Amino acid sequence: MLRDAQYPPMTEHAPSPGDEPDESTLPGEPASIWLATNPETAFPPLADSTSVDVAVCGGGIVGLTAAMQVAAAGFSVALLERNRIVTGTTGHSTAKLTTQHGLKYDTLRTKHGPETARRYAAANQAAIEHVANRIRQWDVECGFERKPAIIYTEKGDHGSTLRAEREAAWEAGISATAEDEIPFSTAATAGLRFDEQAQFDPRAYLLAVAEQFEAAGGQLYEQTAVTDISNGNRYRIETETTDETSTTATVGADEVIVATQFPIRDRLGLFGRLYPKQSYVLAAEIAGDQPEGMYYRVDEPYFSVRSASLDGRELTLIGGQNHKTGQGGDTAERYRRLEREARETFEIEEIVYRWSTQDFASVDNLPYVGHGGPLTNDLYIATGFGGWGMSNGIAAGLQLADMVRGRETPWQRAFDPRRVTVRESAEKLVTETVNEGGQFIRGWMKHARAEPTDLQPDEAAIYGREAKPVAAYRDRDGELHTRSAVCPHMGCVVEFNPAERSWDCPCHGSRFAVDGSVIDAPAIEGLSSIDDLKRDSEPQPD
Repeated sequence: MLRDAQYPPMTEHAPSPGDEPDESTLPGEPASIWLATNPETAFPPLADSTSVDVAVCGGGIVGLTAAMQVAAAGFSVALLERNRIVTGTTGHSTAKLTTQHGLKYDTLRTKHGPETARRYAAANQAAIEHVANRIRQWDVECGFERKPAIIYTEKGDHGSTLRAEREAAWEAGISATAEDEIPFSTAATAGLRFDEQAQFDPRAYLLAVAEQFEAAGGQLYEQTAVTDISNGNRYRIETETTDETSTTATVGADEVIVATQFPIRDRLGLFGRLYPKQSYVLAAEIAGDQPEGMYYRVDEPYFSVRSASLDGRELTLIGGQNHKTGQGGDTAERYRRLEREARETFEIEEIVYRWSTQDFASVDNLPYVGHGGPLTNDLYIATGFGGWGMSNGIAAGLQLADMVRGRETPWQRAFDPRRVTVRESAEKLVTETVNEGGQFIRGWMKHARAEPTDLQPDEAAIYGREAKPVAAYRDRDGELHTRSAVCPHMGCVVEFNPAERSWDCPCHGSRFAVDGSVIDAPAIEGLSSIDDLKRDSEPQPD
């Protein structure tokens, strides 16, 4: 089920230190290091209807962790993935496996109380140890290394903030210590160190999980999109393959785990309690020694650093330039800004890869993991990891598997999606609601071109047709691609992302390829074709 990875060509020579980057192009090969350096998968799509005890929707870190745990407990399990497993957000992470999540614990202690902060720390520590144990058990080669995780600030007035974070971390059960020196930042004024954290290659690890899942009797189907979930005596999951056959089939299940980053079935109004954010990563070869730890600057914009190995070649992963999805302006410029800061910080010899990633954050700073509806006890969801999806994703998978088995994890109540946290989330909830409403109105009111005939190659725009906005993109070969510009999730008008050549929803984070196909949820359906728009605009007979 695995195919050899295709490595990008390396440049013949590296630029001299101090050379200005070429601003007319983006740096590096456009690929995640984890996808570029691991085998591809070739699990079959679902061709015939089937019936199982548990269906898992989504083949990322949550879905594979939960599916493996449930299958190992003796349940029959089918895992359904729209594309290929571990190619979504999990495959585009910087893959820090840590309890250190920026300025987290003082926020949790203040908003939710010290007990919730302790449960959050326990969940993420359990995730680290679970991965370490699986790696030892299965002898997995995935670059797992114990490293310290260090946050720091370059602002002189943030020392008290880090002292409060240190105190809250200790109270949550984490031995955090002051870190006075950040090796690559002379501007750093204070730091905080969490020892015995970890980094790894998430794709290599999860491909091993997928192999063990099949060995335990699990059924794994790729290129199989879930189009509907209905509930009678049992759940009925409608699917359609995303290959050229577009085959439809159903899966019957007693319980369903929805692990699609944003739940494709939202019965809790999570669209109003989550907001999407996008960030950027460069994999670079630097002169001199690699940073020994995993670093995260808590100032805005954040700046993330960790090491990684590529066939014996040491690279540094540098991340930052985060913004709300669909609201980042010129996303290509985001890469250039990150490159400029990387070159100011390190002596860059070559930038090998670049990629972006997206995650959803909750308005009350805690993930939503558990029951997926107000009266639903056998459909489960996991979302809202806020950019820290490796440890939170593992913890979520473990929790959901325990819930299927009738068990309760120590952190389950803290992560309950049905929790009511009006006071704790009120300010952020109002801010995000106003933002989403504003994006909806601006999208429909903005001036649109009359026709896309003046689009140049590799240029995109929104134009009007039959009183409806149309997304138009002319590719590098001159071919014009047109789709509806209206996101099928909740009707916002999409924005073009020039760095990734995608159409992104600025309201709730759905992303689409230029052919209209779904890249990221919450949308289930792709952008409508122009023929669909025309039919919708024609008068209908009485």
